[in-house]
Amino acid sequence: MTSEHDQWRELGQQLRVDSIRSSSAAGSGHPTSSVSGADLMAVLMSKYLHYDFDDPRNPNNDHLIFSKGHASPLLYAIYKAAGAISDEEMLTFRKLGSRIEGHPTPVLPWVDVATGSLGQGLPIGAGVALAGKRLDQLGYRVWVLCGDSEMAEGSIWEAFEHAAFNGLDNLTAIVDVNRLGQTGETMHGWDLDAYAQRAEANGWHAIKIDGHDVAAIDAAYGEAIGNTGRPTVILAKTEKGHGVAEVANKNGFHGKPLPHPEEAIAELGGIRRIHVDVPKPSRSGEPHRFPTGELQLPAYETGGKEATRKAYGDTLVALGRWRGDVVALDGEVSNSTYAEEFKEQLPDRYFEMYISEQQMIACAVGMQVRGWRPFASTFAAFLSRAYDFVRMAAVSRANLVLTGSHAGVSIGEDGPSQMALEDIAALRAVHGSTVLYPSDPNQTADLMRQLPDREGIVFLRTTREKTPVLYRPGEPFPIGGSRVVRSSEGDRVTLVAAGITLHEALAAAEALAGDGIAARVIDLYSVKPIDAATLRQAARETGQIVTIEDHWPEGGIGDAVLEVFGPMSSDHPRVTKLAVRGMPGSATPAQQLAEAGIDADAIIQTVRELVGAPAGASAQEVHA
Repeated sequence: MTSEHDQWRELGQQLRVDSIRSSSAAGSGHPTSSVSGADLMAVLMSKYLHYDFDDPRNPNNDHLIFSKGHASPLLYAIYKAAGAISDEEMLTFRKLGSRIEGHPTPVLPWVDVATGSLGQGLPIGAGVALAGKRLDQLGYRVWVLCGDSEMAEGSIWEAFEHAAFNGLDNLTAIVDVNRLGQTGETMHGWDLDAYAQRAEANGWHAIKIDGHDVAAIDAAYGEAIGNTGRPTVILAKTEKGHGVAEVANKNGFHGKPLPHPEEAIAELGGIRRIHVDVPKPSRSGEPHRFPTGELQLPAYETGGKEATRKAYGDTLVALGRWRGDVVALDGEVSNSTYAEEFKEQLPDRYFEMYISEQQMIACAVGMQVRGWRPFASTFAAFLSRAYDFVRMAAVSRANLVLTGSHAGVSIGEDGPSQMALEDIAALRAVHGSTVLYPSDPNQTADLMRQLPDREGIVFLRTTREKTPVLYRPGEPFPIGGSRVVRSSEGDRVTLVAAGITLHEALAAAEALAGDGIAARVIDLYSVKPIDAATLRQAARETGQIVTIEDHWPEGGIGDAVLEVFGPMSSDHPRVTKLAVRGMPGSATPAQQLAEAGIDADAIIQTVRELVGAPAGASAQEVHA
């Protein structure tokens, strides 16, 4: 062993001791999962990780992502050794108000993304690495520490396949194969060959090592850096709880502080005060910048028809030409979402993610880490596959746009497997999210104009069918607003709808007017944040609200409207919800809307019952 090796071994012991100290101070945490990877991280931070802790925004910094986010005590021990945090702050682990949270989050400036939901760090790391290769065009490297338990997650293997397909030789996955999961042995235990064969089959370079041999770790990192054309995975056989006889390689200690921390610390050689000067980036340079021009939004003439999904594609191109930081991702449905227009006209910033919705969201999260503004699109129903990634993106304070097309029963004959009927509820529930549901292509364009600078997770729900163009080009539609499309002083009911059902509501209002029943119609294009003031005014003036949505009744537009009127509200109107309540089958779009009870005739019948009016003409008869 050289003196350098001895230093790394000592640093590894310090990282173990500090992982034990912080989790013991908290009375909770994952010390045994942390100490297994200590030697791996000691060598990495001493020699191979190039990072300026005083300048976390340096575009040339490498990126270190803990996919096994429960090993956060090890990450915080690294930060302490690097001088980024003090020993005192490290010991505030899991305390109220502390930045040293149970799992890492970007509350700390050196943490790119929140991890803790296993199987996400490597997919996001692939997104950061892809940004480095194709967008930033800089030489930084991405290092991801994975746990062996999370290798059972399908999202991990989506990342393996995509990283190899894209030739991400700037990405290195370090798998801490410590054999034990939460309840027992992992699927493959210490069988490094099982992992290596799968990685190599996916196109990766695999290296198998003893994860406690610092010389072998050093050699593996050097080999990873020298490898070109494909990503590298280092499969490190380690021991959970290594160095502490009471818990080493023993089941039953996952997620618990050590029973006798003082004895364990003494066994590891006691507290150390080693400071590491982590190598700063030797590379220089600024991220690549793509050319930009004036914003020219698409325009659609009133009186015509167009689908909002087409307006999405048209406007996405306009945004890309205006903003060089706008990038597009799609899940191999770009000819349906119309993201293909961006692909054809701005191919350097288009990313085909194939049928890998988890990886698509992960890549979007990784790209926004580097300041890019991703727009990711697929059928709205398929976003549910990636919902955990969306949820965690909010924890990461990520800024990205998700577009879900083909929403609701109005898609027609494809049937329920393709119909998003829970998407509004799901995305409304995401912390800090914005949920938009335009009904008109010009409205879609103006809403999208605002999205590159919108913070948080934005969901834009688009419609498959062509619908009438209601609004003139250039009309403003502020997020958080709504549009009163039809009103009079004699309104007896308010119809609240968005997207496809707004057009049904307008047809119904026209038919009701022939019966002498005046109905106000509100286009609730911004479902979250919602225009509470306009809704409350309508409640005061009409007394009754009917919501109409191409969505299940739970959590959609109807519930969003009801939340405006709390139980203590003095202006609480009667609210009737028309929504999809039965499981759809295959039928034409018009038949689907009628069968679900959300077409114009269903609205007419509901309103007549509410106001006690006799049956009159149908919407079809009015338009005949």
